Amino acid sequence: MNDFVASPFFGVVLCVGTYAVGWWINQKTKSPVANPLLISMALVIVVLTVFHIPLEDFNRGGDFIGFFLIPATAALALSIYRQLWLLKRNFLPIIIGAAVGSLASMGSVYGLCRLFGVDQVMVSSLIPKSVTTPIAMDVSIRLGGEPSITVAAVIITGIIGAILAPVMIKLFRVKNPIAAGVAIGTSSHALGTAKAIEIGEVEGAMSGLAIGISGILTVLFALIIS
Repeated sequence: MNDFVASPFFGVVLCVGTYAVGWWINQKTKSPVANPLLISMALVIVVLTVFHIPLEDFNRGGDFIGFFLIPATAALALSIYRQLWLLKRNFLPIIIGAAVGSLASMGSVYGLCRLFGVDQVMVSSLIPKSVTTPIAMDVSIRLGGEPSITVAAVIITGIIGAILAPVMIKLFRVKNPIAAGVAIGTSSHALGTAKAIEIGEVEGAMSGLAIGISGILTVLFALIIS
């Protein structure tokens, strides 16, 4: 048993198994609060705590899954390609929308952190919270932040975005699928994009595109101020 727990296979099985449970609960309840990733995280914490399993053992499998973050993000290009004609027709509004959203995200984080007297390390860690994890970690390091805090902030941002996206779209009566997709991708990266794909193919494609644009802008911002 100890050999199994210490192997990368354990972490992979636990991650996939708990996510499958979270997905099943989400499909049964149809509640935006029953986010599969949120449920998976809670179940993993419970298992590790109850059975006193060292985090290092779990991370062997978790790191293996983390390796696929970049190709999974790149795979979003498929939905963008399918909607390429839409991108060409609405190029300027999409670019401007993603740019404004990215700057608003970074600016609000910086302003609120300064307002409440948050230290510089925390500020640098939270600024890239709205971009996908690989980019966010690199930006955090360049700015002198703590990558572990950044990863937590990225996950929390994505989960909240995935939960609130359908609600906000209905609340503000957003009828344009391009606007909805860009807003979701800019504010809540890949986790939000997964929800955008559920809403519609156009929303998913535009959300995936917004991830790339916001990521580029965030990196440029980091290069300017670092």
